[in-house]
Amino acid sequence: MKPTVHDIAAKAGVSLATVDRVINLRPGVHAVTRAKVEAAISALGYVRDIAAANLAKGRSYALVFILPNNDNSFMAGLRAEVRAAASRSYLERTSIRIIEVPPFDAAALAQALEVARQEKPSGVAFVAIDSEDVVEATDRLGDSGIAAVTLVSDLTGSRRDHFAGVDNVAAGRTAASLMGRFLPKAGGDIAVLAGSMLVRDHRERLHGFRDVMENEFPDLRILPVLEGRDDPETVEHLATECFKNHPDLLGIYSLGAGNRGLIKALKASPLSPCVIAHELNENTTNALREGVLDAVLNQDAGHEVRSAIRVLKARADGLAVIEAQERIRIDIFLRDNLP
Repeated sequence: MKPTVHDIAAKAGVSLATVDRVINLRPGVHAVTRAKVEAAISALGYVRDIAAANLAKGRSYALVFILPNNDNSFMAGLRAEVRAAASRSYLERTSIRIIEVPPFDAAALAQALEVARQEKPSGVAFVAIDSEDVVEATDRLGDSGIAAVTLVSDLTGSRRDHFAGVDNVAAGRTAASLMGRFLPKAGGDIAVLAGSMLVRDHRERLHGFRDVMENEFPDLRILPVLEGRDDPETVEHLATECFKNHPDLLGIYSLGAGNRGLIKALKASPLSPCVIAHELNENTTNALREGVLDAVLNQDAGHEVRSAIRVLKARADGLAVIEAQERIRIDIFLRDNLP
């Protein structure tokens, strides 16, 4: 049974009112008495239930989520998860506002972070773009006492509080290990489709992919990266041109979004390369079933949103984050283990 304030009062030989003043750091308690209460707390292993205390006090957490407004399936799903969290606001004592910005637009993101800072919320979560302006805007949040969590893509050199996303270097390494094992031993060309090298998650995936390929499968040559801006039409055009220019292409690693365009280009091409993509959705699930894609690496957007909310609330309360609870795993899906 967990110790209670009554147990603390009995052990320290003081009143419940005195215990309440010590726990809530209020004045009016003699130093000797405070020491007795703190010793009793330590001896009993009492841990205060901050959430219950906040509920009793009617405390609410104002949170801002800044998300790109591109229409790829993953970002649409991420926005849906934030809206779902907002619909539970009353139960979770939160008030969630969403600000949408153009994708890969660092200036717009920095401006949105400044708008959020002026609202003085408990915390801000956002999909980061590596830019000095964004780093400075993020650090101003910290200077204002506002917690910051990066979602999906982290921010190099910033003082953000937490990153809610997968280990993207590990994701890239996983994709390379799978592709290297799927392909025959003879060498050949591998295409890489990214959204933009402005975002850290895409750079980290490429770094992990390239590292494994160069060290473990040196006969497979990675072609220059194609940046499709996570736009299906742009990705379709880039993929189609790549197939024309490299008729012996062995593999494709799509480390960003816009996979509707890639799948369309693959279906229209006589080539049948090994293809590994990211994010499980209706399009990639169907493509796996049809054999158009060989594997999909997935991250749980809902877990990332829930993690961001937990971390922002914990930071607002001055509590430590439970790292194991907030670790986002990389799921690997083949045609054989689709949910």
